[in-house]
Amino acid sequence: MSGLLFTPFQWGSLSLKNRLVMAPMCMYSANEEGHVQPFHLAHYPARAYGGVSLVIVEATAVESRGRISIHDLGIYDDAQLAGLHQLVSAVHHGGAKIAIQLAHAGKKSGDMSQEAISSSAIPFTPEHRTPRAMTKEDIQTVIHHFRLAAHRAQQAGFDGVEIHGAHGYLINQFLSPLTNHRTDEYGGSIENRTRFLIEILQAVSTKFHGAIWVRLSVEEYAEGGHHVEETLRVINLIKPYVVGVNVSSGGAVPVSIQSYPGYQLGFAKVIEKQDIPTIGGGLVTTYEQIEDALGQGISLIYLGRELLLNPYFYLQLVKKYHPYDLIAPYKRG
Repeated sequence: MSGLLFTPFQWGSLSLKNRLVMAPMCMYSANEEGHVQPFHLAHYPARAYGGVSLVIVEATAVESRGRISIHDLGIYDDAQLAGLHQLVSAVHHGGAKIAIQLAHAGKKSGDMSQEAISSSAIPFTPEHRTPRAMTKEDIQTVIHHFRLAAHRAQQAGFDGVEIHGAHGYLINQFLSPLTNHRTDEYGGSIENRTRFLIEILQAVSTKFHGAIWVRLSVEEYAEGGHHVEETLRVINLIKPYVVGVNVSSGGAVPVSIQSYPGYQLGFAKVIEKQDIPTIGGGLVTTYEQIEDALGQGISLIYLGRELLLNPYFYLQLVKKYHPYDLIAPYKRG
């Protein structure tokens, strides 16, 4: 079959059958205990049966106060394991690998019954509640929650773990100089602001033995925030702990983002030139966009909205460009 999209890729310990990845997208469909629901057991396997090589499960909270909404999936309680294991098995049965995005919302928590925490006592906007600046004990507590979550991810059978360091959530709140005004070893220099992420990666790697990578907001679109140059410095600091980077942008502070088809692919191309494998995307909707991006060196392509609209996007491309490959797996006799 012609086309880079249809070629396999080895990403750390992950042997991927093609270059298409389902992006993590919050579905807000768990119950208030953070358990997998019938929705998830239909939603994610459908994309696996649709042919994507890797499904990344939505932001899954490592502690209850770290939920973006009270209907986020959770991985902070052993009672959540049975549903997660069932989800992993269903996606594997559909022929895809599956990873889980471990996340903590920090000051963007939607659980109003618990306090919000962050690197510094800075609200997202004046209308949002002011979080409590984390003590060093708080920092170690959250790192421990990531460690426990990684252990549960291993128990559930996930093939990979993505650490959510983007979109203005807790790790991003430490990384960005726009939101981190600390004066201790977790603030100030870019090395200090990356310390929290590095310690999380170190903790996760002791409990999860598959591929580990990070999602980062490469561009913050605001004066004084991270741009590609600063993000490359962060990536070089975390490079020993990850197989690559899932490239995104925005979210640290309220800004207007001028999005357009493929608007984040340029960031992924710059990072790939540093010999760091990436998953790139951003309003990608066509085969031509995918092939162009892969041809310029991006390792993997994620789709978000397009896969929500069309779980069988990949199979339709197979049908168009090489129909025999669509039929052959289902031949009998």
